[in-house]
Amino acid sequence: MFKNYFKTIVRSLLKNKAYGFLNIAGLAIGIACAGLIFLWVGDEMTYNNNNVKKDNLYTVKVNADYGGNAFTMGSTPRVMAAEMKAEIPGIANTCRVSDGDINSLFNIDGKALYASGRYADPSVFSMFTLPFVKGNAGNSSQVYTIVVTEKAAKKFFGNSRDVIGKTVRMDNAVNYTVTGVVKDLPQNATLQFEWLAPYEAQIRYNLMKYGQSDKKWDSYGPFTYVELEPSASLASINKKLYHYIHSKDATQKTTTFLFPMRRWHLYEEFANGKETGGGAIKQVRMLSLIAWIVLFIACINFMNLATARSEKRAKEIGVRKVLGAGRKRLIVQFIGEALLMSAIATGVAVVIMLLTLPAFNTLVQKTLSLGLNNPVHIIALLLIMLICGLLAGSYPSLHLSSFDPVKALKGVKIKTGSATIVRKGLVVLQFTVSVVFIISTIIIYLQIQHVKNRNLGFNKDNLLEIDMQHGIAQNFPVIKQQLLNTGLVDNAALSDHVTIYGGNSDDRFTWEGKLPNEKVGITFRNVTSEFISTSGMHVIAGRDFAGAASDSLNAIVTQSLAKIIDKNGVVGKIIQSPRGEKDGFYKNIKIVGVVSDYIYGNMYEQSGPVIFFCRPPSPRDANLLYVRIKQQRASQQTLAEIGAVIKKNNPTYPFQYKFVDDQFNAMFLSEILMSRLSSLFASLAITISCLGLFSLAAYTAERRVKEIGIRKVLGASVSGIAGLLSKDFLQLVGISCLVAFPVAYWIMHGWLQSYQYRIAIHWWVFAASGTTAILIALITVSFQAIKAALANPVKSLRSE
Repeated sequence: MFKNYFKTIVRSLLKNKAYGFLNIAGLAIGIACAGLIFLWVGDEMTYNNNNVKKDNLYTVKVNADYGGNAFTMGSTPRVMAAEMKAEIPGIANTCRVSDGDINSLFNIDGKALYASGRYADPSVFSMFTLPFVKGNAGNSSQVYTIVVTEKAAKKFFGNSRDVIGKTVRMDNAVNYTVTGVVKDLPQNATLQFEWLAPYEAQIRYNLMKYGQSDKKWDSYGPFTYVELEPSASLASINKKLYHYIHSKDATQKTTTFLFPMRRWHLYEEFANGKETGGGAIKQVRMLSLIAWIVLFIACINFMNLATARSEKRAKEIGVRKVLGAGRKRLIVQFIGEALLMSAIATGVAVVIMLLTLPAFNTLVQKTLSLGLNNPVHIIALLLIMLICGLLAGSYPSLHLSSFDPVKALKGVKIKTGSATIVRKGLVVLQFTVSVVFIISTIIIYLQIQHVKNRNLGFNKDNLLEIDMQHGIAQNFPVIKQQLLNTGLVDNAALSDHVTIYGGNSDDRFTWEGKLPNEKVGITFRNVTSEFISTSGMHVIAGRDFAGAASDSLNAIVTQSLAKIIDKNGVVGKIIQSPRGEKDGFYKNIKIVGVVSDYIYGNMYEQSGPVIFFCRPPSPRDANLLYVRIKQQRASQQTLAEIGAVIKKNNPTYPFQYKFVDDQFNAMFLSEILMSRLSSLFASLAITISCLGLFSLAAYTAERRVKEIGIRKVLGASVSGIAGLLSKDFLQLVGISCLVAFPVAYWIMHGWLQSYQYRIAIHWWVFAASGTTAILIALITVSFQAIKAALANPVKSLRSE
């Protein structure tokens, strides 16, 4: 029986090649699109699965109170890890890991290169799954040892297999001995590094260079990771941790909690000290929904084409019923046809995925693979194939199996009123989704451009950032003069923080008129006197730094901070700085100028208040060099000349630089990804819908061939006939637009609410999207309509 079904299905496909091709093409595109999305989703959902102890690992989060709002951060007191382990039952282990990648220079056998890594306590190797391929973590009593990944070992030593015991010199300062090589980390692991060195080495460095002690509870720095015992109660430990830092140091107005590894990547979004439920999970949910929608659109094509061709199979169904085939058997046959086409489409989809995966990886910035040797991926493909086959074949099988055999064999026209209504409804649904995609793509693009084009408060163009490693900041006056002598540079300055990112904050600044219990978190930055003019910030009151020694007692504030201190003007007023006793700043600081607010950190929000301290060139206070290149001079030759100046003053370090506008663009990677994916899936949804529309138009023209012939004989024009055949389809697309507009507005209005700085949704977006959809549909249908209108009427009427 199944053999006969298979033969029948193959014969049907061979007899109707165009029908089969369009159905398989639509399904294949839909399955390939969904498959690629599910690969991305799978990678996101399995973050940190490489860690065996994933269920028992946590990171310590600290909520710091700034003006009544809690800011959640991962930076913790250096002393906290050891104290927690010793004092709180249920904590099996702890480790400190330096916050953020440290890009250090390594010298190996006369070769200089950069590699990024972390400082970490030795316990990191027992808590995280970091399998050694050579060596081990080394003796805990040895401070200056280093563990590298396989890629880093090859980067450092080439193809040499004997790397254990070799010496590398870091930052031209300290020699480290390689004690172990670990397997390369998967891309979807939170902890990433090329090298790991003992955290004790960083403590010694900070103590020697900055005088920072790791025994104080107000000395923040590393991330602290915690491993709980399997039987430990998270709620009980969080209760003990809540005021833990405050109990050690009453000046620290913070609260603390453990955040589980399973939520690190997908739910890393906090507001006022609590999880919002947002983060990467939003993209995962959105793209998963898009994948199912695209699959559904592809299945709709199958339903439409199968029901549209029902009259052509009426006699076949009548004969089968007369010969004893029951309705259930016919349903099984038609479901079988759908499953076979779905299987073929899945095979084609795999080929499409193999061909497009490199481009998709570039788009999403991952290194995904199909993993056809992975049983989970095979099962997922089979499930998609089964779902598509059953969904696509469900309605057509019920519809075709319901035909009356007597009427079918007599040649009586089968009434398909309900099928026609369903078919039109499915076309409307297809194009509704397509129009929603188009509108969403336009709005996402406009939102990104809106933020990119906003007034940042400084000039990011032609602004170069150079990391002044290890002491050469003290040579800044000489370097600056040499840069100016090239004739390519307008100005140069030092800063202690990246301009477009956040800085250190403190809520202990005071001034006359401030309420005793008022908390205002103020970002503070140390800069040289040239920074304001080099960055392109605008002085709106008072003056810029003059460069005189007396300016070390002065400060410049942003407009938002000036309004908080005194709305009537702040130039000449004194602000009490808590940084004086702790970091060497003077306690009484005079405000000499006010600059316009500038955007840093979150590009979608209004920036917080900032105070700039004028500091002399010092590697401790300011080690980032900003260079303002003259207009139209940002060429490779210019960079080479700037690099020569830096190299002359810092010969032991390779010249590395970043353009601030590139850093700015990198802050929109998530939104740009969504924009590109939305436009891609909008195009695919339109393509799949048009394949179905093309087939339906061809079928409609075929059914009305004699009517068209008669109309032509009676004098109808080609344009009139083409318009007649196109009208019904364009009406359906018009209805789709009317349905899509409110749906798209509701979806995108909700999406925009997550941004404080956002666009308004204008009417022309809907008009442009609807016009685009109608034009695409018109072009698709017109091809078949004009082809039918140009046909010779003699051929269609000669049998009459």
